[in-house]
Amino acid sequence: MKRLLLTSLMFLLLIGGAYAGDVSCTQSYGDGGTVYKLATGSPGELGLLKVLADAFNAKHGTTMCWVKAGSGKSLSLLKAGDVDACMVHAPAAEKQAVADGWAVDRTLIGSNEFYIVGPKDDPAGIAGAKDAADAYARIAKAKALFLSRGDNSGTNKKELAIWKKAGIKPEGKWYAVTKEFMMATLKRANADRGYFMTDSSTWIMGKKEMDRIKILFRGDPMLINTYHALASPAGAPNHELAVEFIKFLASPEGQSIVADYGRKEYGEGMYNDAEYAKQYDH
Repeated sequence: MKRLLLTSLMFLLLIGGAYAGDVSCTQSYGDGGTVYKLATGSPGELGLLKVLADAFNAKHGTTMCWVKAGSGKSLSLLKAGDVDACMVHAPAAEKQAVADGWAVDRTLIGSNEFYIVGPKDDPAGIAGAKDAADAYARIAKAKALFLSRGDNSGTNKKELAIWKKAGIKPEGKWYAVTKEFMMATLKRANADRGYFMTDSSTWIMGKKEMDRIKILFRGDPMLINTYHALASPAGAPNHELAVEFIKFLASPEGQSIVADYGRKEYGEGMYNDAEYAKQYDH
């Protein structure tokens, strides 16, 4: 009898695992009866997503389930049908998703940029670099500590593209992979006096705590970071609601929220709107 019960329990667990695509919410915003799921990294981590969700939910009587994930993971969740939409910054992967048919309504919603930050005394001398690839080459040559998220996020994809442009395969004790999100890795860079490529939004929020590092390189067009929203395809659960939310992001109200977010608290906006981002959207 015990063996039968154990076998039955294992069978139920296996069946449950087969339907385990129902991912857990990092946070829920709203109290409406209809729940839609959106995956993103920094916009959720830094609070922009909550402001956007609150404004949208108030009009539609809905609830947003935010799933915290970097761009690579967010796209994977959308492809698997585990979320209804995502906000990401991985243009090549986004375009491929649309071409393959498992993502639709790719819409530009704004941008920020990447800064390469590092020790105030800049032992690798990247402040004088001609571009981002040159900055990375100088770090590698000096074997100065560099922190990588190493998580297939949009940031990680951009970082790897810069190493490739520099003709360098980063490896060795000086190259530390954190497997952590942006703010956590930025704090580690400060604690360890290492180099790191952070997005400007995270830097604006966290810079008061950064007493050992500073911005050393910025301005290369390759470091501009455009965000797009994508929805699940027609026929998927909550497809219409996901498309409606993306339309809201692109609307004057949504764009005003994007452009003004953080201005009151930090004296400058943490993101640029889509109109500004268009010049870098290729």
